[in-house]
Amino acid sequence: MNQNFSHRLGVMTLHVVIATGALLTILPIAWMIYSSFKTTTEIFRFPPWLPPETWRLSNYESLFTEWPFRFWYGNSLIYAVVVTIFVLFFCSLAGFAFAKYQFRLKNIMFVILIGSTMIPFQLILIPLFVLMSRIGWVNSPNSMIIPWVAPAFGIFLMRQYILSVPSELLESARIDGASEFRIYWQIVLPLIRPILVTLALLTFLGSWNSYIWPLMVLRGNEVITLPVGLAGMAPSVTGSEIPYGAIMAAATLVSVPIIILFVSFQRYFVAGLTLGAVRE
Repeated sequence: MNQNFSHRLGVMTLHVVIATGALLTILPIAWMIYSSFKTTTEIFRFPPWLPPETWRLSNYESLFTEWPFRFWYGNSLIYAVVVTIFVLFFCSLAGFAFAKYQFRLKNIMFVILIGSTMIPFQLILIPLFVLMSRIGWVNSPNSMIIPWVAPAFGIFLMRQYILSVPSELLESARIDGASEFRIYWQIVLPLIRPILVTLALLTFLGSWNSYIWPLMVLRGNEVITLPVGLAGMAPSVTGSEIPYGAIMAAATLVSVPIIILFVSFQRYFVAGLTLGAVRE
């Protein structure tokens, strides 16, 4: 009886903790969406849950009339999608090589690769910018894509997951005459789908929210990304008042792709995180 009661109490406590955490996570998002339909005065009115006097879309309309929001959104989307595609391809290829092939200096190269993840981005920021400047890639899409197509963390993640793919399966494909790339493309990739989705979500999110690097290498309102554009919205184009309503509307639209991706692929995301830690 006591064990049954303790079990129920533990389950109830866990549910309460999870529900509280979910509520604390959802509340700021709900308030952001709610405030996107208000004026600045209504946003700062107390209590904050009071509805607006008139539900309006003027904040969303102003994004496309007073700011080049469509360019910011399109730029961020293009950069994030292209970077994600390249990362999935190159990291899965490198991870396949580290997991299933034997070659000279393999272990040393892998240790160096892992060690590179310990280098803070701020440490390579200036040298990387100087390199982009010298080869003429400042204010170019190349600077937003090429430096990020093969991150060490992505290669490590792929290698750890591909270790779980049976080597006997690959040997059978070789006996049947399959080329190495065909083995990678038709056998390995379908088996590692959960970790591919996990890496895709992490990469897309990182590129979508990137701020410091686009701020350094991009110039002009029509080529910058969303985070840089949103940061520049604080001084209003019509006066000194900060357009909080428009900023809330912009933040709402920025959140939409991330929410859709996580809701659509959360099953693969969880599977990739829980099953990818494979040891030799």
